[in-house]
Amino acid sequence: MEWETVIGLEIHAQLSTKSKLFSGSSIEYGQEPNTQANIVDLAMPGVLPVLNTEAVRMAAMFGLAIGAPIGKGNVFARKNYFYPDLPQGYQISQFDKPIVELGYLDISLENGETKRIGVTRAHLEQDAGKSLHKDYAGMTGIDLNRSGTPLLEIVSEPDMRSAKEAVAYMKKIHELVQYLGINDGNLQEGSFRCDANVSVRPKGQKEYGTRAELKNINSFRFVERAINLEVERQIDLIEDGGEVVQETRLYDPDKHETRSMRSKEEANDYRYFPDPDLLPVEITDEFLESVRAALPELPQVKYQRFLDEYALSEYDAGVLTASRPVADYFEAVAKASGEAKLSANWVIGELSSHLNNNDLAITESPVTAEMLTSLIQRIADKTISGKIAKEVFQGLWAGEGKHADEIIESKGLKQITDSGAIEAMIDDIIANNTAQVEQYRSGKDKVFGFFVGQVMKASRGKANPAQVNEILKDKLKET
Repeated sequence: MEWETVIGLEIHAQLSTKSKLFSGSSIEYGQEPNTQANIVDLAMPGVLPVLNTEAVRMAAMFGLAIGAPIGKGNVFARKNYFYPDLPQGYQISQFDKPIVELGYLDISLENGETKRIGVTRAHLEQDAGKSLHKDYAGMTGIDLNRSGTPLLEIVSEPDMRSAKEAVAYMKKIHELVQYLGINDGNLQEGSFRCDANVSVRPKGQKEYGTRAELKNINSFRFVERAINLEVERQIDLIEDGGEVVQETRLYDPDKHETRSMRSKEEANDYRYFPDPDLLPVEITDEFLESVRAALPELPQVKYQRFLDEYALSEYDAGVLTASRPVADYFEAVAKASGEAKLSANWVIGELSSHLNNNDLAITESPVTAEMLTSLIQRIADKTISGKIAKEVFQGLWAGEGKHADEIIESKGLKQITDSGAIEAMIDDIIANNTAQVEQYRSGKDKVFGFFVGQVMKASRGKANPAQVNEILKDKLKET
């Protein structure tokens, strides 16, 4: 039997506010346990939540960016369940009236086609605390620093049909929330994570199969591996005569397996009801217009502009606009140097290679946009060759100077453009390699590369390559 996979994602994006959703506690990551939880976060008797307006603004930004209506009368509800790291005994979330309603996002498939994925809703909710199981000798420690942190839960339609599509959609959301400046995109710290709802059905069947939810995955690679593993598990189970049970499962990347955690809850299991301590959030047209006016240039718009304004290839424009910091870095270099294609090549090539090898983000690069601009300007005006430029870049990366000219001067790397000096080198090489000269003149054109290599070796890579080629051709002509 041929099977079809059906996938929907629930992405949890931690909003980049300074304080929590309903209290003034800081959400700074990495602090000592329970040092960032006040009496509201601890659910002490008599305390009342106060909504963080900045979180509302950020959620509205996301809604406008995906073409979704904004719920002008959205309501907070209590989602009731017991867990040790949930002090209130319920989670404040949004249920039947979310702030962001039905929108969409377009993803690019491997075959070059574009597919539209529906976004069912996005709603605000507070995060729970964290249970710590290591080093407690069979006990569990509770850290409430994260309790109350503002989350935007982004729920997709079940529109994805493969793990690769799911990853493409997750990456698109990841890119968008960073462009908007509402999430730092840090998967390792858990500020961007997802749950994947996965089911299978016979090809051509309209009804969905029974789904399993893969919980709290914080890596694009793990999302793909977990979904593929779950699809395989469900197909094997059904083909062996069993039935898929609706449940929540945990993906273990170390063992590459999914394990059952608990039966999957339905909405009525949580006994949702409007939170009596929080009034409906009334969003005015004026508020929405102020949010719309503050929206940055979105990825797809920037991509098209890079194609038109800088005459970049689709590949280059796609790579450079995949991250807002990368796009900003490239544009700063391209504008200052006036060399868009050369700037793109260096950002995508040498710079990215050094960043990847050192596990650095572009915002942490020791080579600033100004420093790379100084290098590209010296390539463009032929002060240095492309080969020498790599040596200069290494010097900038190592902190040997703040400007390409400093490195060029200190290492004596200036390109030789004196025709007389180049001619003298070529004359010497021709005189000492008569056999190769005869080969070239007898029609073996490949020998030309030998002479170019000899000149570059003699000049320690400093001779202007264009001049070397031109003078060599003249000198090697039969006289």
